[in-house]
Amino acid sequence: MATWLYRIGNFAARRAWAVILTWALVIVGVAGAYTAFHGKLSNTFTMPGTQTQQLSDELAQRFPSANRGSGQIILTTGDGTALTEEQKQAFSTALNKLTGEVSSVDAVTDPFTTTSKLAEAKTQLDEAHAKIDAAPAQIEDGKKQLSAAASQIEEGTKQIAENEKKLDDSQAQITSGQEQLASAQKQLDDAQAQLKNGYAQAEAAGSPAEMMEQLNAQQAQLTAQQNALNQQRETLTESQKQVDAGRSEIASKKEELAEGQKKLDEQRTQLQKTESELPAQREQLERQQKLYNFTSGYRMISEDQSTAIATVSFKKKIYEVPSADLQKVMSDIESANLHGATVHFDANLSESALGGGSHTGEVAGMVIAFIVLMVMLGTLVAAGLPILMSLVGVVVGVLGTLSFSSLVQMSSTAYTLGLMLGLAVGIDYSLFILNRYRTNLLEGMPKNQAIALANGTSGNAVIFAATTVIIALVALNVTGIPFLGVMGNAAAFCVVVAALIAVTLTPAVLSVAGTKIMPKKLWASIDTPQKIAERRAQDAERTEKPNGWLRLVLTRPLLTLVVGTLALLAVAAPMSQMRLGLPDASNYPSDSAAYKSYALVKDKFGEGMSSPLVAVAHTPANMSEEQAQQAQIDIASAVKERGGANVQAVVPGGMTDDRTLMIFQVIPAHSASSVETEELVHELRAVTVPVQGSEVSLGIAGQTSGNIDVSEVLAQKLPLYLGVVMGLSFLVLILVFRSIMVPLVASVGFLFSVLASFGAVVSIYQLGFMSSLFGVDHPGPVLSFLPTLLIGILFGLAMDYQMFLVTGMREAYVHGKDAATAIVSGYNHAARVVVAAAIIMISVFGGFIFADSTMIRPMGFGLAFGVLVDAFIVRMTLTPAIMALLGDKAWWMPKWLDRLTPNMDVEGAALSEKIQHERESAADSGNS
Repeated sequence: MATWLYRIGNFAARRAWAVILTWALVIVGVAGAYTAFHGKLSNTFTMPGTQTQQLSDELAQRFPSANRGSGQIILTTGDGTALTEEQKQAFSTALNKLTGEVSSVDAVTDPFTTTSKLAEAKTQLDEAHAKIDAAPAQIEDGKKQLSAAASQIEEGTKQIAENEKKLDDSQAQITSGQEQLASAQKQLDDAQAQLKNGYAQAEAAGSPAEMMEQLNAQQAQLTAQQNALNQQRETLTESQKQVDAGRSEIASKKEELAEGQKKLDEQRTQLQKTESELPAQREQLERQQKLYNFTSGYRMISEDQSTAIATVSFKKKIYEVPSADLQKVMSDIESANLHGATVHFDANLSESALGGGSHTGEVAGMVIAFIVLMVMLGTLVAAGLPILMSLVGVVVGVLGTLSFSSLVQMSSTAYTLGLMLGLAVGIDYSLFILNRYRTNLLEGMPKNQAIALANGTSGNAVIFAATTVIIALVALNVTGIPFLGVMGNAAAFCVVVAALIAVTLTPAVLSVAGTKIMPKKLWASIDTPQKIAERRAQDAERTEKPNGWLRLVLTRPLLTLVVGTLALLAVAAPMSQMRLGLPDASNYPSDSAAYKSYALVKDKFGEGMSSPLVAVAHTPANMSEEQAQQAQIDIASAVKERGGANVQAVVPGGMTDDRTLMIFQVIPAHSASSVETEELVHELRAVTVPVQGSEVSLGIAGQTSGNIDVSEVLAQKLPLYLGVVMGLSFLVLILVFRSIMVPLVASVGFLFSVLASFGAVVSIYQLGFMSSLFGVDHPGPVLSFLPTLLIGILFGLAMDYQMFLVTGMREAYVHGKDAATAIVSGYNHAARVVVAAAIIMISVFGGFIFADSTMIRPMGFGLAFGVLVDAFIVRMTLTPAIMALLGDKAWWMPKWLDRLTPNMDVEGAALSEKIQHERESAADSGNS
């Protein structure tokens, strides 16, 4: 590897402009790829296999509206006065326009319309209760009225019967009279016939007067009788008419009574039906009342009427919504004339729509790095070269990474981590090669050979160091956590680019820089062979004498070890209280838009309104509507009972058409990152409710529960990952140092560095110790994936410092120096560049402590503090102390293992010796 890198360095030195042009084309290429293929970044983290993700996938299929992104818009007067009707109307108008003007918006929930509908529902329920309560009395009144009507019908029936009897009697009398009339008429007709015969006889006798007078008298008598009969007949006929009219009237009365009876029967049936249905109606009303009562803790307008919350629902998940659409939602609402009212936007809207933000901290870190380089190297060109190399590296690495953001779900943290590492290692890697190049020049080497040898030696160490970092970062994929793997891959890619630039572009730029790479004073110190020899002798003498800090460490190695270890344990102690989580709006800086909206919601509605949970229940099939409603009540009641004071409200959110899946919105009483909300999620997942003979379990989904799931899985994976990295570091260091104790010391030292870094992060970002100094306004749980990232990144960086410090000790020991002298020689050989590299790392990482993102801040601090502890305490203090205590035992290795272990010439010692031998041979040939 060293020889190969030597050739690359030599080629780059000779063809410098060709190499520089190649990298310029690479920059153009990745910039074009970024422009063409970059996608939307996300700060939403998902975890396949967790309950949240499983439910989210199911809801996406069966209940899409419950699985889409949303954001809150808060309208407020700002001074506690009630919102005016004019302000409400203006806000509602602006909200309603969003669905037509922003393509990503699916729907908006107007707080005033929703509240009005809830008030109407309450009025309807109150009216229904009044009707139900009055129904029993009304039914009793109806029964009395029916009883009275039945009595009337019965009385009418009796009267009809009596009248019919009277008519029958009258009819009998009429019939008897008619019979008597018929008999009398017959007698009269017979008498008339006899009289007629008498007239005939009288006429035959000559109509004697006496006979005729007698016959006429009889005729008058018969006529009078006939008239009497006719009069009786007319009387009977009139009586018959009266009887017939009476019967007709009775028939009509009967029909009226029959109709009345029919109506009475119908009314009785209806009354019985109403009475029988009343319990069911009362139960239905009670169910509706209970469902309504669940909304009592859910308000969209504050109690003082000064603030209202509107919800904007999108057609996609929030991280899939284009930033331009989110910006338009906010700009459209802000530009509306709200008549003095103001609006705030929650983190889903304000943070998702943000761009890169301010980079003041990063710039400050780079300035400090430049100052350190200037002090160390002495010229502007030399100080600027490592920074230039790191900038080229992050441009290629970050733009290249972001080019894949349309294909892979990628968080903004992923590329920021790549930026952070790319800057830090880019400076350090170029610095190592630059420093070795200057050393070679001071040894009197020609420029191109000095560049090539620097690339073959320090470049070889850079490749090895980069490989350890890359392995640790890529190993994040073994956790099985996709977003963490993406972060690791993105950061690893930036480290790969930094290493490639260090061994290709750095030699080319060094060649172009010429003499400007060292100050004139240094050039003057090597302008003759005699001065070079004198300088070499002085360096050899200086490297074997302990000075400053090292002398103090080696004077009291045991005391140094005890004090250093106790100090690290004290710093690490708070990690026992570490609680993992993902930041929510409650952890944002006080002056951020997200926190202002959160604080307003917390003050007016309760902090849980900003972080609702989605409860999902799978219910039995074939339920009726009433059974489904009762299931909703039972489940919501169980949630409220189990959650207790940690639940502010439970709102049934609907069900699928087949009634086999129900969702509920659970409003916690505390913020998403609080211990109480985390406990609430676990409590609710333990809820089981009997529904139609089946035990229904409750699942919890939503962003809040998703963050909790992610944190728990990461906490479970952390010991495994730490074990893998520790084991890997031990094996790698055995190859490098051909020793058992040195790798053991290095691995344990790395463990102490990591634990101390954890403890410091917990102290500041969770417990709030000196939090104001670091801009932490609202301490909260530690970023869930931070410990895993710290392990991976600090492992690679720790191995860098271990290698650059201890390989020099090993080389000195192998070349015959005693263990104590080897410690001093190796330390003095590398201390200056390691200190500079560590300060640069700390400066670059520290620049991110005050970044806009609450996720990046603890990451920058953890890495900066970890480098501080590992470089200055573990590697430059405890390691020399332990090595001094061990003496020759530090380099012991079983012979069988020594035979099996390949020779890893990390710093290219063999190449250096070969080049030195060639130079000496050439010098001897020249002298002869």
